[in-house]
Amino acid sequence: MKIIGFVYNNGETEMVLKGDSCLLNGRKPFFMPDWTKEVGVTPCMILRVSRLGKEIAVKFADRYYDAVAPGEDFIALDVAQELAAAGKPWTKALGFDYSLAIGEWMNSGDWTLDQLVLTPEDAIALASKVMTIRQGDLIYIQTKQAPRPVQKEEILRTEVNGEEKLYCKIK
Repeated sequence: MKIIGFVYNNGETEMVLKGDSCLLNGRKPFFMPDWTKEVGVTPCMILRVSRLGKEIAVKFADRYYDAVAPGEDFIALDVAQELAAAGKPWTKALGFDYSLAIGEWMNSGDWTLDQLVLTPEDAIALASKVMTIRQGDLIYIQTKQAPRPVQKEEILRTEVNGEEKLYCKIK
């Protein structure tokens, strides 16, 4: 399984990859890593890929995912700034264990998130131009919001149609 992300960085959309150890689900808490002083979070939409595809046209992309879930993408803010200043890739700041909280899956028509950096169809088309997407892969799309710092004991919640779909306590 691949986790392909589209993040907003300095006014541009970038594609990033995360390992499966990045997933945080099942209402489990997020533990602040001890190697960073400041963690931020950005809301995102997560797509579940439902079939194999390569170089998918945008007009057919809605056929390649069967569910969406709310998500929260964590980033080590201080580490990202240091790496960016040194001109190094900031994978360590984004791709650490449990850095992508995922909520409950729902039908793709039930929920949309404003301010996504790309539409779900554009994200699938772009990802499939670079690599083959397979059933079970996840694609997450951040919003254009800058990451906001989180504090210990804070609770992140997302409700859709009055039902709680994501719950994550920061520890």
